[in-house]
Amino acid sequence: MIAKPKSGRIRNPWNALAIHVGLLCVCAGYILPFLWMASTSLKKLDQTSEIPPRFIPHPWQPQNYVKIFTHPTFHAVLFTRNTILVAILTVAGTTVSSAIVAYGFARIQFRGRGVLFGIMLATIMIPFPVTMVSVFRIFRWMDGHTFTWFGPDNPLQMLGTFKPLWIPAWFGSAFSIFLLRQFFMTLPKELSEAAKIDGCSEWAIFWRVILPLARPALAVVALFSFLNVWNDFLGPLVYIQRPEQYTLALGLEAFLNKTGGAEWHLLMAASMFVCLPTLILFFLAQRTFIEGIATTGGK
Repeated sequence: MIAKPKSGRIRNPWNALAIHVGLLCVCAGYILPFLWMASTSLKKLDQTSEIPPRFIPHPWQPQNYVKIFTHPTFHAVLFTRNTILVAILTVAGTTVSSAIVAYGFARIQFRGRGVLFGIMLATIMIPFPVTMVSVFRIFRWMDGHTFTWFGPDNPLQMLGTFKPLWIPAWFGSAFSIFLLRQFFMTLPKELSEAAKIDGCSEWAIFWRVILPLARPALAVVALFSFLNVWNDFLGPLVYIQRPEQYTLALGLEAFLNKTGGAEWHLLMAASMFVCLPTLILFFLAQRTFIEGIATTGGK
């Protein structure tokens, strides 16, 4: 029996089937390279260049994942520690600073609020390579300078450290500010007014009323920020100078260059090791992520 929707039109099941088949084909096109990478990571070295290629490895080589932890070029534990350190500082800075700025744009009335928000929103269209040189010059100017609040004997150390990678995150992210502002605007203003009647300050309203209700949106911002840091290659390439400070993205690039493309099975195993944490994190936070996206911007 064909279901009849409320609009009165009869729904064609063949159209729904065609849409689902098309979506499955698109998804297969995206997931096929990932499956090939997983397959190559379990092969022997000579099987990676077979013609015709073999999709299912035989025999399986799970020891490839053990070799990447003892490989003299790819220091998996050290690179993971560096990446996690930068990710924690960046995620914390992006989430905290963006939430504060977004609350100001959403709930505090002041002259020029719309103009400032428009200027801030326009910065989303500026890619990192455009500002890369200017930001690098700022950090190079700060490097080695002595500021009075740090003491005369404590010059700043910027270049060759992780600081240029996470300090900008504490000044807000335009996309995150926009996302959180849209969510804050969906919350009833009566909550803030009731808190003001009870004697809460603006900061207390933000901390005790708004933030607990914004956990889904904050989780989305934190997840996006973590994915950006985890996969970032250009930022560490510009500021990191010593191999012991490499992140996972730089470690993969160094692994490829030094091996000369000769150990593709180990390179694919290392790539799987880098990709799996982000996939696991997304599936664990999938419900919160979808809830945050669905509730942002809709009352």
